[in-house]
Amino acid sequence: MKITDLLKKDTVIMDLSATDKASVIDELVAKLDQAGRLNDRAAYKEAILAREAQSTTGVGEGIAIPHAKTAAVKTPAVAFGRAKNGIDYESLDGQPSTLFFMIAAPDGANEAHLETLSSLSGFLMDPGFRDELLNAKNEDEIIQAFDLRENAEEKEETAPPAETDAPLVLAVTACPTGIAHTYMAADSLKAKAKEKGLNFKVETNGSSGVKNALTADEIAKASAIIVAADKQVEMERFKGKHVIQVPVAQGIRNPDGLLDRAVKQDAPVFQGGGSASSSSDEGTSAGSAFYKHLMSGVSAMLPLVVGGGILIAISFFFGIHAADPEHESYNSFAKALSDIGGGSAFALMIPVLAGFIAMSIADRPGLAPGLVGGLLAANANAGFLGGLIAGFLAGYLVVGLKKLFAGLPQALDGIKPVLLYPLFGIFLTGIIMVYVVNGPVGALNRWLVDVLGGMGTSNLVLLGILLGGMMAIDMGGPINKAAFTFGIAMIDAGNFAPHAAVMAGGMVPPLGIALATTIFKNRFTAQERDAGKTNYIMGLSFITEGAIPFAAKDPARVIPAAVAGSAVAGALTMIFGVKLPAPHGGIFVFPVVQGNPLLYLVAVLLGAVVTALLLAVLKKPVK
Repeated sequence: MKITDLLKKDTVIMDLSATDKASVIDELVAKLDQAGRLNDRAAYKEAILAREAQSTTGVGEGIAIPHAKTAAVKTPAVAFGRAKNGIDYESLDGQPSTLFFMIAAPDGANEAHLETLSSLSGFLMDPGFRDELLNAKNEDEIIQAFDLRENAEEKEETAPPAETDAPLVLAVTACPTGIAHTYMAADSLKAKAKEKGLNFKVETNGSSGVKNALTADEIAKASAIIVAADKQVEMERFKGKHVIQVPVAQGIRNPDGLLDRAVKQDAPVFQGGGSASSSSDEGTSAGSAFYKHLMSGVSAMLPLVVGGGILIAISFFFGIHAADPEHESYNSFAKALSDIGGGSAFALMIPVLAGFIAMSIADRPGLAPGLVGGLLAANANAGFLGGLIAGFLAGYLVVGLKKLFAGLPQALDGIKPVLLYPLFGIFLTGIIMVYVVNGPVGALNRWLVDVLGGMGTSNLVLLGILLGGMMAIDMGGPINKAAFTFGIAMIDAGNFAPHAAVMAGGMVPPLGIALATTIFKNRFTAQERDAGKTNYIMGLSFITEGAIPFAAKDPARVIPAAVAGSAVAGALTMIFGVKLPAPHGGIFVFPVVQGNPLLYLVAVLLGAVVTALLLAVLKKPVK
């Protein structure tokens, strides 16, 4: 399969009308939708924005490659847009972007599609090829440029590097989506290694799996290994080697510096017990590492929370006490739903949270101790906080065990992951949880629940303002996730009021922006008004990220307006006495709220109105 099987004339825009990042995304999404390549335009845009929230896809050198792999794509495709004067796309090098490629890959994309899409990024690393695209006069010349390049391109040899006197340098590249950055980093490093005359091989961890895998013999002979990754890759194989760990963007932007470091072995010797995503030696602070580990646990836990919580909420349709065999409203199906959602999915919530935090810290050996520690916390009613402590405790204990057992004879390496790490990891984590952590944390957890339960109306309103406002500050970022995580912890503890404020606060930013683009049209461009329509769906579905493009374009006005509206909504939910047992679902779970669902809807709508009115006041009319 060729790139020109995916890039067609009906997905090419020779001159973009967009003037900023948000409108570029809107225009390219619209082009793919008009060409019939999408099943669901709004869902595809949501996936694009979710990828942008992880890190910008403006890779520098005038290139931006927004991309997503989602069921919202009907047919694999590439949309191309050009802006000769350049558009600010928040690129890694801070320069305007002129060439835009939007990649649309369906969930079921086969390997041939994914490899073709990934080869696109390699072509774009050639400055001469970029000039061809910039100087093309029409759609036919764009297509022809790719045809000529693909016909001339020789297939890369994947055989082991030839034996020469030059140092052998190995690399691994990986990004969360595995379509663009993974291969751009690989191609950038390969080109620079060839220029330097180095023996070089790069392994890619992309959407279609691991390609060009490094062998044990190559690793043994290597001077150093470069790991340019934004997701977890297998690291234990590099134990004892000089390893340079950096974000994948560094592989694209700084191949020369990385290869020079590798040749000089200017990197620490890897001791084992880490992953590229958790122990990068550049640009990673203790705080950001903590956040990555926490989000690894929260991300793994969320499907259980959402699925289990909504099943519990559905069981309430049959009556609040319908799952209780002793109550007159008992219903066997309601009990089944409650057992599946609460007795099973929710019961796994804390162990899974702890297990995946531990695995993020210590790789696979951390999983078993983390799961056991989390289960002990759950059984002791230590709650969400106990699970957090168990995860970090287990992870760092296993890291310590790896260092402790590093001096054992090599013949015993095989029994470490199956015997030594799980035996001592589970034992030490369990002992500390049982005798040190569970008692005090359980008491703290009960005290917190009692305090929240005994709060007067004024204090509850302040809590609602805080939680609602936090949901809008960074719209899916660390502060937003902190509020959401607290709400889930309170659901687990049996207090449903905080999460009602959390969900109301998360719904307001996209809804407020949607209202503003509808009512105060002169404050927004045509592209923004079009994008505002999708925010109705996102807001009602509790997808705060729909507001991100507007906030990114005009943060000084959009963020304060969103925070104010969300804070009002959070305060009103507390005043109205609304409680929410379901952790997700937006308007679709309003019927199962405890309290008055209509008042809950009023709280959300009033918050959205506040945001819309503030945007009308703060934003100037568009000329």
